[in-house]
Amino acid sequence: MGHEVERKALAAYLEEHKLKRTKQREIILDAFLEAHDHVTSEELYRAIRSCNPRIGYTTVYRTMKLLVDAGLAQERHFADGIARYEIEHEHHDHLVCTKCGKIVEFECQMIERSQDEIAERYGFLVLRHRHELYGHCGDCREE
Repeated sequence: MGHEVERKALAAYLEEHKLKRTKQREIILDAFLEAHDHVTSEELYRAIRSCNPRIGYTTVYRTMKLLVDAGLAQERHFADGIARYEIEHEHHDHLVCTKCGKIVEFECQMIERSQDEIAERYGFLVLRHRHELYGHCGDCREE
């Protein structure tokens, strides 16, 4: 599967926190890394259960929380309030379609610089931020 770096990171986290390293957790990690999208626990569970029917929804849900704690996944809540997970990587922002739910990631250095300048102007130290733009994607606008 080629996820050795992530598997080692998870193993180190589990060992550090005296948690068991299980095959189920590795299967869930692999499935999550292969999803390449903003995936919910339910979507991930459905993808996993066809090949691994002994892995339950609760195990998937708890493992995703564990992956967030280990720094391998990031939990996102968009306007619908449903938790979605994405691979932890460089900062980016999101365009979210309120009709079909499509999520598009984007990066804009001009926005990042402007945020830094605004924070500096007001003497504010930014620890983290979320930038989400909500509207209708091109496909939904054509309907």
